[in-house]
Amino acid sequence: MRPLTEARPKPLIEAGRKTLLDHNLDQLAESGITEAVINVHYLPDQIIRHVASRRLPAVTISDERDRLLDSGGGIRKVLPFFGDAPFFTLNADTIWLDGPRRNLVRMQETFDPATMDVLLLVAPVVTTIGWGSRGDFLMDGAGRLRRPDRHDVAPFAYTGVGILKPESFAGKPEIFSLNRIFDEAAENGRLLGLRLDGVFMHVGTPQALAEAEHALDLYDR
Repeated sequence: MRPLTEARPKPLIEAGRKTLLDHNLDQLAESGITEAVINVHYLPDQIIRHVASRRLPAVTISDERDRLLDSGGGIRKVLPFFGDAPFFTLNADTIWLDGPRRNLVRMQETFDPATMDVLLLVAPVVTTIGWGSRGDFLMDGAGRLRRPDRHDVAPFAYTGVGILKPESFAGKPEIFSLNRIFDEAAENGRLLGLRLDGVFMHVGTPQALAEAEHALDLYDR
């Protein structure tokens, strides 16, 4: 996202007159989630100041300024915060607009710890704004996800939103990618997907940000 991130962290870039971080925090709050943990690394003090007055959800900071732990290690570090309960994880570079029902609420209703280890919110690549690459997953009729083989056309993009179980992190190293947990769950038939009802925007480049701004402006009219 350079040059936009030269003086501010990516979560504080604005789209539709709201930071990417606040888009996600507002989604949590409006879906009844009352507490959130935010991992900070690059220019962390800006994020800490930004959320200092936030009350819903209440924010706990996990500081990684001295050592970046990757997507899986960052969550592993804060597992005590969640206890034994499944929890949401959200990436900071995604925005979505809900359909008739909130997608986070739909995910809570869908998640079944007896039959799944991970539930991911996925969106059709063809309708995703700012994607610009091949899809991440294929999904069968039961909602099970798998990675594409070399010649597969994967129709679904991972939105950066998931529900995970603390026990999936048992035995994992201090630093690792969350993809390791996804792949283990897929191998066991316990990686499930829920198709997003609404519009997904992947804000990974300045061009994608401009596309998201345009889409948010259209939907805000």
